Amino acid sequence: MSQREFYVDRLRSVMTTLVILHHTAITYGAIGGWFWREVEPSGSPSCTALILFCTTNQAYFMGFFFLLAGYFTPASLERKGYARFICDRFLRLGLPLLAFGLLLGPLTAGIVTFAQGHGFWPTISWLWLHKRFMNGPLWFAQALLIFSLAYCAWRALTGSSLAQSARTPKPVPSGRWWLLSALATGAAALAIRQFVPTGVNVIGLQLGYFATYIFLFAAGIAAWRFDWLRQLDWRNARAGIVGLLVAWPLIPVGIALARALAGPGKSNFSGGFSWTAVLYALWEPFVAWGLIALWLLIFRERMNQPSAFWSWLNRRAYAVYILHPPVLVGISLLLHGWVAPALMKFGVVGLLAIAATWLLSDPLVRLPGIRRVV
Repeated sequence: MSQREFYVDRLRSVMTTLVILHHTAITYGAIGGWFWREVEPSGSPSCTALILFCTTNQAYFMGFFFLLAGYFTPASLERKGYARFICDRFLRLGLPLLAFGLLLGPLTAGIVTFAQGHGFWPTISWLWLHKRFMNGPLWFAQALLIFSLAYCAWRALTGSSLAQSARTPKPVPSGRWWLLSALATGAAALAIRQFVPTGVNVIGLQLGYFATYIFLFAAGIAAWRFDWLRQLDWRNARAGIVGLLVAWPLIPVGIALARALAGPGKSNFSGGFSWTAVLYALWEPFVAWGLIALWLLIFRERMNQPSAFWSWLNRRAYAVYILHPPVLVGISLLLHGWVAPALMKFGVVGLLAIAATWLLSDPLVRLPGIRRVV
């Protein structure tokens, strides 16, 4: 990897850390699906803070993963060719997805039911007998595998030669493009959510969020082809950052207003044409574009030099992403009896889960065979 791209791997490690904290926040009062919830969402100050944390994360951090994945896709396909690229995608994405769905997901569910006094093996046996596949956070691998195959099909259908792998630099799109793309993506999300609201799974995927994911994966491909990451600067990211600053306060205000008008938990942000659903769908891309631009610019300027510590973290980040559910759930259940404020438990359990999962991932990435996958 060229030196100007050290920061990209570091961003993936940071986003992986945010995934762990995101799921920790759900454990202690935020809204979202997770294996174990100690605190139910409410209108309390701690729950409100964690809900805002998760809502902000949801707006951009998984989309950021898709953008970075898209960024590395063209060069990988052109270097390997269709057959080798597709085999590699099934190895790196399909095998972890199967491992989680058949082993780690049931293991995590079994840990929860054991702690609740319902037994460990009966839960796993029931899931296997009823062919319940739990993709958990590996829905990302499932979606990325689909996106990668779709990109291969698109390249094949358009007749684009894989031998022409050179970049053709073009200017970063203007502020008007940032604005229009955010509006179009928000409108597409709103349209999808008329049929599949957020929180509803279709083949294990929350399609209500996929307008952003698809757009950012495609933007990542374009960013590699036209060398946009190197050219991105504060001037041409200004529109995205201003959009973030203007848009972000609208959700806390919207949540407060919705609670005042309808009561806690009574407003519909997930689908339909209510003002809350429209606000949420349009809010997400404006926040996403701005935050992604900020992360890219700050890390490229300040975190773009070799580092043995960061190399160690980066090499284990994918394994951490795969392994963190049973680790986080196990730690949160071990500390279930600890009486402390929800925000304090969020901080302590989150940090313990981050450290423990990275340490557990270390021997895994050293094992022959497994190291080829993670």
